[in-house]
Amino acid sequence: MPQFATSLLLAAVLSLPALVANAQQAPSETEAVKRTVTAFFDGMRRGDSTLVRRTLAPGAVFHGIGGRPGQPVALQTENINGFLKAVGTPHAEVWDERIKFEQVLIDANLASVWTPYEFYLGSKFSHCGYDSFQLVKLADGWKIAHIIDTRRKEKCK
Repeated sequence: MPQFATSLLLAAVLSLPALVANAQQAPSETEAVKRTVTAFFDGMRRGDSTLVRRTLAPGAVFHGIGGRPGQPVALQTENINGFLKAVGTPHAEVWDERIKFEQVLIDANLASVWTPYEFYLGSKFSHCGYDSFQLVKLADGWKIAHIIDTRRKEKCK
């Protein structure tokens, strides 16, 4: 066996345990990230601003991309304290954002989550789009640092 092939084979064999360890860790980290995002929406559905707040990193930022028909698209920054107050204020209809986890990417203490969603007020459809979450792993677990979403009423399915 040529020297180069031997070195390549040795490098592959030596790196195999690290690859196996990474593969074993990834599902549990992925599930932990999903649990944080799920808890965020569970808190919204329950009107529990304390539960929602526990999912957020200090300094978290919310953005929405939207606009009215015929108007230019605009980037809107949401006030997190205002959002939390609205979640915790009793309202007639349940705020039910239904998501599907399409993609969860993780590198060290950073995760990115991509989810299509449909938003319902009680049982009535309101709007749809995609959520993009950026999460960071802090001492007390995965926390949402940034959410940005699209919002539309058409072409939802």
